[in-house]
Amino acid sequence: MTSTNPPSQSSLTFKGTRVNKQTIGTIGLLAVASALIVPGVGGATTTPPSSEPTATEPAATAGTETAGSAAAEGAAVDLAGACPETIVIQSDWFPESEYGAVYGLLGDDYEIDVENKIVSGSLWSHGQPTGVDIEIRAGGPAIGSDVETELYTDDDITFAFGSTDGQILSWEETPMVSVVAPLDINPQIIMWDPETYPDIATLADLGEAGVTINVFGGQTFTDVLVGQGILTEDQIDPSYDGGPTRFIGEGGAIAQQGFASSEPYQYEEVFEDWMKPVAFQTIHDAGFQVYSQTLAIRADDLESLAPCLELFVPVVQRSAVDFVTDPSRTNAAIVDVVAQYDTFWQYDAGLAEFSVQTQFELGLTGNGPDETIGNMDEARVATVLDQVRAAGLDVPDDLEAANVFTNDFIDESIGLDP
Repeated sequence: MTSTNPPSQSSLTFKGTRVNKQTIGTIGLLAVASALIVPGVGGATTTPPSSEPTATEPAATAGTETAGSAAAEGAAVDLAGACPETIVIQSDWFPESEYGAVYGLLGDDYEIDVENKIVSGSLWSHGQPTGVDIEIRAGGPAIGSDVETELYTDDDITFAFGSTDGQILSWEETPMVSVVAPLDINPQIIMWDPETYPDIATLADLGEAGVTINVFGGQTFTDVLVGQGILTEDQIDPSYDGGPTRFIGEGGAIAQQGFASSEPYQYEEVFEDWMKPVAFQTIHDAGFQVYSQTLAIRADDLESLAPCLELFVPVVQRSAVDFVTDPSRTNAAIVDVVAQYDTFWQYDAGLAEFSVQTQFELGLTGNGPDETIGNMDEARVATVLDQVRAAGLDVPDDLEAANVFTNDFIDESIGLDP
């Protein structure tokens, strides 16, 4: 998702990145068109994790909470009274396994509002009800707006998905504070065909070779990478529509945006006109290390929500651990919800399993700077803030890294085993 022009108030957070509002209105139609042509959906590496999914593999190696914690002992968590009767979460895209920590909060009694693309039910932690309900709203084309605007125009929304760069660029109008980061590494990648470009191993190599990079319009990472001289402005093509048609049609002559936990599987296992591996590097490994798909609140709600956050943030941390340890129930729910939504966005069990495996192998879901899952590193956020400023984007002069996140509600005992 890209543009080499500074985002303005017409840009938005969309699937963990910044895109122009005019882009979001056409993505659904373009992806439908792509799906009619090609089956499917729309550190450096040239060897992505195996696309043969093994649903139980992460469970053998993923950690659990430290012994003796309340969650490890199965103690029930009571959110009633401290939290809203219904915790509403505005996501930035349709359901997918990268959002497992959030969808894992759904109880088995969930109900689906197909028309509005909302799934709701009792909120569970470790298989037990917490006394409140949860509502998860799909984003992107499902709402035709950005998560910041939704959060600030609908008081019913408790949390919205945040991203470090998005929060920085929208701070003046719609300030958001991230309170937990289930994903430690942004899954975004730039991918290419290793047969066409056997000597390419990094985004810097793509820059030196002058390869066209097809991305969504209005993003931050391209501005930053162009500003750093890693890429050049003339090789950025912001016309990506979310589908595989152009990449396949050009025989891999271009590079393209994607998710490490999605596109490698789709191109090797789903898209019948390709059916071979792609190579990629994550944006994170290229040096732009934002936190994406965090749970963020309105900055002014921090004090009033504090009693809820003290209890709820550890519930999200536990859900992240549970999901990596045994994703089967949550993945089944994600696949079910996507199927019932019945949009251009398709998500099958094979892709869900591959996503979990990739998240674990690449550390997309993992502990923060220590042995705790969900916390954020101030130095890392400060580096992103410096990079966005250096790219010439509009950032308030007095904005500091500590303004856009807090670890105050993190339970340091909850993490994945090393």
